[in-house]
Amino acid sequence: MVQLTVTPERALADSPVWIRALDLTPSQPVTLHSSLIDEKGVKFEARAFYWANEAGEVDVKEASAVGGDYRGVCPMGLFWSLKPEKMFHRLIKRDVIGSPFHIQISLFGSFVLMPSAKDTPLATCSIERWFVAPGVERFQIKEGQVRGALFLPPGPGPFPGVIDMFGGGGGLIEFRAGLLASKGFAVLALAYFAYQDLPQTLVEVRLEYFEEAAKLLLKHPKVRGPGLGVIGVSKGSEIALAMASFLEQIVAAICINGTTTMNGAPLRFRDIYIPAVRYYPEKYLINSMGALCGHHIVGDPLDEAHQDSVIPLEKAHGPVLFVVGEDDNAFSSKLFAELAIARAKKYGKNNCTLLSYPKAGHLIEPPGSPVCMCSWIPRTPKPTQWGGEMEPHAKAQEHSWKEIQKFLELHLGSAGSSNM
Repeated sequence: MVQLTVTPERALADSPVWIRALDLTPSQPVTLHSSLIDEKGVKFEARAFYWANEAGEVDVKEASAVGGDYRGVCPMGLFWSLKPEKMFHRLIKRDVIGSPFHIQISLFGSFVLMPSAKDTPLATCSIERWFVAPGVERFQIKEGQVRGALFLPPGPGPFPGVIDMFGGGGGLIEFRAGLLASKGFAVLALAYFAYQDLPQTLVEVRLEYFEEAAKLLLKHPKVRGPGLGVIGVSKGSEIALAMASFLEQIVAAICINGTTTMNGAPLRFRDIYIPAVRYYPEKYLINSMGALCGHHIVGDPLDEAHQDSVIPLEKAHGPVLFVVGEDDNAFSSKLFAELAIARAKKYGKNNCTLLSYPKAGHLIEPPGSPVCMCSWIPRTPKPTQWGGEMEPHAKAQEHSWKEIQKFLELHLGSAGSSNM
């Protein structure tokens, strides 16, 4: 009898999964198919075609897919190649505490492009992908001006503290914070606009807000001081760099695919003012699918217009890790990072590191996350093109996630991870 095994069936969303099909006919053509329905009811699917080996087995750790959504040996391909049936829809877990993503893996005894009711699988298996480990607690934060969610690992602590921010879509995104808390970090997922009673648009970056958030996190009895880490992507990366440069509480910063100058919104902090480089909407390019490529809308980082808006990285109290995709369609992220590192060295700061990934795009997320090359973001009239190629981007996600955790532990102290 044909068997389909998926190990583990319940795990954190960034954990690798081992898929095997057994007791097939030697050289039998098969399809492995994955699917999930997200919290908005949108279905995601992926499939890969294999030939069973002489023993009648397909082991995704060793077998090479001959077609489908990817080719070659890709043990996690059925996860990172998941695509939405609704175009330009991005998979984001909103309720990270209450429920996992349920992913169904099906095995078909032939090459099946689009499974229908008449296609009966030889075997199926349902797995759970969680964004928090057992015992991780979530606390809604609405204190003073600060809005967000605090994730604490199980146990007495104290734990190294991290502030986590996303980008120009605003709101509150929590899945990365939940995963980091599962690794033993106390993480504040921080909203900074378009959430609850915060401003609906980001007109100005008031760094006092982020200073208040840092002080709030540090005063928690389960948070280990004296300093914090910060991680941000896109606009969140820009703000993370500014926090590292001006806030004494920030001793380590991770900047994922952002600029290193203030763009669109100026920065104010006490008597400090950094003007913003304006956006150039006329420089948008629209691709054949009707999506916007904004690579040039902040202008050329080498232009004189950017010089007055540079974030003074050399003032940072600790190390900075830049994570960039070389095919980022949102910004010239690699060039921005290289210019910032060169500036830091000019002023004698030598603890900045660049992780640069060829053919990776803008949304570098934890491993196993579907590669998103184009999606809608709020307040944008057309979907946004993020760039990247599927497999190189997936590999960038896997490698950078390990390096991010190493970086945080190196500079904040060890964190005890939780297990499923």
